Amino acid sequence: MKAILTKDLSGPEGLVLENHEIGPPGPGGLKIKVKYAGVNFPDILISRGKYQFQPELPFSPGGEVAGIIQEVGEGIADFKPGDRVLSGTTWGGFAEEA
Repeated sequence: MKAILTKDLSGPEGLVLENHEIGPPGPGGLKIKVKYAGVNFPDILISRGKYQFQPELPFSPGGEVAGIIQEVGEGIADFKPGDRVLSGTTWGGFAEEA
């Protein structure tokens, strides 16, 4: 899948579009085909290493997404593939899958 990635902490100017795989969802998780992603001030902060939660490089910014569930992780009973969802993700939303 394609994702906008932060590979260094130079800010939005340093974001790159590359292929990046996230794998299957873990227990209690969902894999979402992203249709829409919110763009917010925390996305700028996280791409500069100045947000209170900081993932390891490389990562995709994007703290909120809307889309369609592709896969469900173990222990998920209330959602199924094909359901439409809105999710807060902290990061990972600027991609085709989250």
